[in-house]
Amino acid sequence: METTYHFMVDFTLPEVLSEEFMNQIPFQRAAVDRFFKEGKLINYSLSLENSKIWAVFNANSEMSVMDMIADLPLTPFMQVEISMLTFYNSVHQEMHNFSMN
Repeated sequence: METTYHFMVDFTLPEVLSEEFMNQIPFQRAAVDRFFKEGKLINYSLSLENSKIWAVFNANSEMSVMDMIADLPLTPFMQVEISMLTFYNSVHQEMHNFSMN
């Protein structure tokens, strides 16, 4: 049985968001959506003010995280720092069941 860990990835955006960078955004969003659906990504946040993207991945190892972020089209444009998290807590919003009554 493989153990799954949480890894925080800190992406630093380039100072200038080139046209080439901007053209990759739809492909980045599609890859992020795929990772969410596959359960590989549990959090993804952007701060243009700080030129940062923060993401929390589920993975067995840092190497697995590196493989995943290599599949993100914007990764070549950014500096990346990976940290294994000791713990990760979050509040999940529950969807209430709709009643026909």
